[in-house]
Amino acid sequence: MNKKTEIIYGRHSVLELLKVGKRQINKLLISNTVEKSFFKKILFFAKQKGITINKVPMNKLRKISKNSQGIIAEVSPIKFIPIKDLINKHSIQRLVLLDNINDPNNLGAIIRNCVVFGIDGVILPKKHTVGINQTVAKTSVGAIEYIAISKVPNINQIIYLLKKKGFLIVGIENGYNELPINNNNLSLPIAIIFGSESKGIHFLTKKRCDLIISIQQKNDISSLNVSCASAIILHELFKIFPT
Repeated sequence: MNKKTEIIYGRHSVLELLKVGKRQINKLLISNTVEKSFFKKILFFAKQKGITINKVPMNKLRKISKNSQGIIAEVSPIKFIPIKDLINKHSIQRLVLLDNINDPNNLGAIIRNCVVFGIDGVILPKKHTVGINQTVAKTSVGAIEYIAISKVPNINQIIYLLKKKGFLIVGIENGYNELPINNNNLSLPIAIIFGSESKGIHFLTKKRCDLIISIQQKNDISSLNVSCASAIILHELFKIFPT
């Protein structure tokens, strides 16, 4: 495979890739065993974009990915949005910053939660967070095609820029003030920061937050998985600011 291309696999991931049409699809491989209803969906969108479908034996797809679900696309890499282009848009009101997320399944699930609950963009550090790979794309179930994503050298510098733009910076961390999430302490524009389960948010990043909140728990068992926590927080934010 060419270094300038990526592999996307899984039915929903490839279907959303075709629907959105942001990336160039160089090759589309589909198993000759997939059901007709799914093949018709893929064929419909592929025809619209002039993409040829190659029907191949399932064992050929398994050599590329064991979890292909019968379909694989070779595509151009995802395009990251320059951070200044992202934060200078007047329509950008809700951002998520991710720090120390090393599990691609968590990253994919968080990105999907961001799309579901109306987040305008995701900001990733170039270091200390897993990159956008096949697993992230698969776990997001195609959601990475729907949201602006920026990669930055330093999260703390971006927090400074966001504050100048009037963003409220809110860190999510277990064991801190269990403040109610409501419009008495939250306002737009807002940037929510999630860290990893093991390390949480970096100490210096935490110091730059305007507010740090925790999800209320009934007992003292370990914190929720970060992707589950993101779903709860972003849903609460969506209830307060639905549009």
